[in-house]
Amino acid sequence: MTRKSILYIGFGLLLTASCSHNPLDVNPDGISVGINYIHLDSIFVETPANGLKNAVEKSGILADQILAYELGQCLGVGPLADSGTTDRIKLFVNDPFVKRVEKRIDEKFSNLSPRKAAISEGFQYLKYHFPTGKIPKNIVFMNSHFASNAFCTENEIGISLERYLGSKTDVIQELPDPIYQWIKDGMDAQYLERDALTAWIMTHYVPEVKGNTAEQIIRWGKIMFLTEAAFPDAEKNIILRYSAADYQWALDNEFAFWQYLVNEKLLFSENERDQSNFLSEGPFTIGLPEKGPDRLGQFLGWRMVWSYMKENPSTNLSDLIQLPYTEILQAYEIEQ
Repeated sequence: MTRKSILYIGFGLLLTASCSHNPLDVNPDGISVGINYIHLDSIFVETPANGLKNAVEKSGILADQILAYELGQCLGVGPLADSGTTDRIKLFVNDPFVKRVEKRIDEKFSNLSPRKAAISEGFQYLKYHFPTGKIPKNIVFMNSHFASNAFCTENEIGISLERYLGSKTDVIQELPDPIYQWIKDGMDAQYLERDALTAWIMTHYVPEVKGNTAEQIIRWGKIMFLTEAAFPDAEKNIILRYSAADYQWALDNEFAFWQYLVNEKLLFSENERDQSNFLSEGPFTIGLPEKGPDRLGQFLGWRMVWSYMKENPSTNLSDLIQLPYTEILQAYEIEQ
C-alpha cells in the first residue's frame, strides 16, 4: 500500500514561454473526476456509539486504508472490528479540548462546498494533463488529532481540518511543543486545497528518487509544477506554501542560494542530511539566513522546471515527469 503524509507534508509566470504558449493555460471543462467526499469527522461526532460502525461502513471509506490510518495512527483507538473501538472513539470526541477543537472546525468550515469544488477542479486540471492518471475515489475530512495536513493511500486522501484553523485560533495557540510556532503559522486554510493535490501528486505521479541533491531538488520542482498545473490561477506563493513575504525573499535570493549550492559543492552531494536541510519543513532553510523561508530547495527546483519549460514549451507534463534531472539542470538560467 502506498502511503504518504505531508505536514505542511509564483512568479506570475515571469518565465513565460518564448512563444505565446503557456503549458498551464488549458480548459478542463467537461472532464469528470467523480470524487466522493466523506465527513468522517461529523460521523464520529454526531453518531451514537451503537450506530457508529454501521455509519462508517455505509460511508464508503476503505477500512484498510484511510480508516486504518485515522483509527490506528492518529487516534490510537484500534480497528473498527474491535468491539471497544466505538466507545474509545466517543471518549476521544467527548474530551473537553477535542470538543472545543470540533466547535472551531464547525465554525471555520460550516460550508465545505466551495473547497470540494476547488479540489475537484484541481483534479480536473490534473486529469486534463494525465488522462489516464490516478484520481482519488474518496476525499475524507477528518480530525487527525494534529497528525498531518493531508494523508494519501492508494485511493483516498484524508484532510485534517483541525490543521487549517489558523494560528490565531485559541485552540491552536494552546497547543504545546513539539507543535512549535512555525508549525502553527502554517495551519492556514488558504493552503488546504493545495495540500490535498500536492500530497496526491507526490504519492502517485512523481516517483521518489535516491540520488544527489540536484535530483532531489528537481523532483520537488516537478511536484510543485504539477501542483501549479492543478491550480493555474492560484497565487504562486500559495503553490509553494509560502507567505507573500517569504516568496519575495526567495525570489530576491534565488541567485545567492544557487551560488551557495555551487560554491559549497552541494549540488551533487548524496548526503541525505544536506538534502533534508534544503527540502524539509522548518522555521527556515538550515544552513541559510534564518530570516529566509524553509524548503528553498523546493522553490529552486520549481524555478528550474519553469526554466526548462520556457525553453521547451511543447513539452507535455507526462514527458516532463520522465525527463532526467540533468536535462532540466542544464536548461536552468538565472540572472545575477
